[in-house]
Amino acid sequence: MPACADRSDTIMRAGAAMAICMMLALLLFAVPAFAQAAPAAAPPPVDNGGALTRALGQVSGDGRSLSLSLQILILMSLLTVLPSLVLMMTSFTRIIIVLSLLRQALGLQQTPPNQVLVGLALFLSLFVMRPAIDTINAQAFDPYGRGQISIEEAVGRSGKVLHGFMTKQTRESDLKLFANLAQAPAFRTPADIPFSILLPAFVTSELKTAFQIGFMIFLPFLIIDLVVASTLMALGMMMLSPTIISMPFKLLLFVLVDGWALTMGSLAGSFAT
Repeated sequence: MPACADRSDTIMRAGAAMAICMMLALLLFAVPAFAQAAPAAAPPPVDNGGALTRALGQVSGDGRSLSLSLQILILMSLLTVLPSLVLMMTSFTRIIIVLSLLRQALGLQQTPPNQVLVGLALFLSLFVMRPAIDTINAQAFDPYGRGQISIEEAVGRSGKVLHGFMTKQTRESDLKLFANLAQAPAFRTPADIPFSILLPAFVTSELKTAFQIGFMIFLPFLIIDLVVASTLMALGMMMLSPTIISMPFKLLLFVLVDGWALTMGSLAGSFAT
């Protein structure tokens, strides 16, 4: 029990670090005037409020600190955009699509429920993104929280980590597609690819990969449906729905092959580089 508690605490801390780093990135891009108009006389003083407090405490153009109400408004605005970043810039998209296709292949409409699928996809995404989260926490979040680097440097380091993860999972054909649409010059290294091109290419690659995995999952269950439908038609039982008969056989096959372990392991292994 203590080991499980420590592991859960570590996962939650890592997820919180990644979420706060994403909010720091959003803060820089959403209110660039606050980040760029700060006086360059001396480095900001270190406070005891943590990284998020220092991020929201950026000074405005006239040198005065932002009011508490404005800080809360900025924070709430960032929280509305954060789920989109979690969905589009991590492994969540591929995982949730594959799990949804698996449920449809089994012939189950609401089992497992949507909340369970989203929870599975979220925690499996934390497992897959754990190396990236640890790198962001060590290179960007902790140094910024201790006041050793500026918010621009923290955002840059976090962006490099996410950029590297997304680049490894993106197909070259998708990158060429969006680079041609944007009329961008040829990139000498993967690090030169801007996020404006990498993000849509990454999402397109994730969708393509998820549907490929879903197709492979559908095949054995489709064979069971065909066999059951042919048997019922041969017996003259055309009024009986084949789905009712095939569903127990699908569940039996899925349980016998330890389907959940195979699916989760295959999804996590598909992100290995």
